[in-house]
Amino acid sequence: MTSAHLDQYRAFAKYNTNFNRKLFEVVGQLTPEQRERDLGAFFGSVNATLNHILLADRVWLKRLRESGHDFPALDEADLEFEIQALDQPGTTDFTTLLHDRIATDQVIAAWVEDLTDAILAAPMRYQTRAGQTREHTVWVAVSHLFNHQTHHRGQVTTLLNQLGFHAGVTDFVVFTLA
Repeated sequence: MTSAHLDQYRAFAKYNTNFNRKLFEVVGQLTPEQRERDLGAFFGSVNATLNHILLADRVWLKRLRESGHDFPALDEADLEFEIQALDQPGTTDFTTLLHDRIATDQVIAAWVEDLTDAILAAPMRYQTRAGQTREHTVWVAVSHLFNHQTHHRGQVTTLLNQLGFHAGVTDFVVFTLA
């Protein structure tokens, strides 16, 4: 891993924060019924998909915090890490979901500053929710965290389009150059 990867992850964190802010502005225009309507996505609704992204982020942050590497931003984070399942019902209160998303994005932005080339190249080991032991380098987990967010945010933008709302341009390069 090179410092270019560190720059990339920091840019992904910035994109994550900025695009989530924009996405939640659009989602905030929906009625509660629209946010909860099952539109046939993997997690059903806009709200359930946003909750899943948040839960998955927190699962990975917990795994990284417990990986044995030095992550002061995660040690100091005030996030709820006790998660029963990645499809568990989250909050239906939009204000709470927004608050939790902002708090998690702030932790992610601080945490990427803790990353080093040595940490990215180092191994990490954890137990999956199914009890399987997994081991791979930290960079794999970091890449997955950002890729996972992007994947499911794409689903949310499709759901918004189905409801007649548009999130606008979603391209990483647009947010990075802004």
